[in-house]
Amino acid sequence: MTVDWHLVAQIGVPVATLFLGAWVRRWFEKRPALTSYFGHVSAFKYAREDGKKVDIYTHSVVLRNAGRKSASNVRIRHTVLPSFQIVPPVDHRVIDLADNAKEILIPTMVPGEQLTISYLYFPPLTYANVNAGIKSDEGFATQLPVLLQRQYPKSLGVLTVAAVLVGVGTILYAAISAIRHLLS
Repeated sequence: MTVDWHLVAQIGVPVATLFLGAWVRRWFEKRPALTSYFGHVSAFKYAREDGKKVDIYTHSVVLRNAGRKSASNVRIRHTVLPSFQIVPPVDHRVIDLADNAKEILIPTMVPGEQLTISYLYFPPLTYANVNAGIKSDEGFATQLPVLLQRQYPKSLGVLTVAAVLVGVGTILYAAISAIRHLLS
């Protein structure tokens, strides 16, 4: 069986161009891209002056506009809003919602801007009962699962990429050789 490569090219090139065009448009389109993650979750035992120990909980949410366009009306929703601080300080206001929830409204976040919102609260409230989502006029923020990780030197990263490229090249060469052998 012979393959009509001219026909494959006539069908494949427009399809590949369609997907490539959509990918290029999405990659270079100016739009906001909000991402968030928990910076830390902590619990402390605090001894008051009368000697009684009290539990104090804290956590932080890191919010970043990783896009190429400003995000408008960024809303950080809370089922319960404890004491909080935004670093670096930005213009914001707190909005009371109908279901006793509250939102922190930040009018705009420019591209590349990153904010850390730190919370301080007491039991029985926990971090899971505080935050209830982040959105802007352009869409919802993507919550990233983040773990602390050791940072390796850049030379190791370059060496790893080189090894992967050599491996991919070897696999492609072997596949093309096997296909040629089968077709001849």
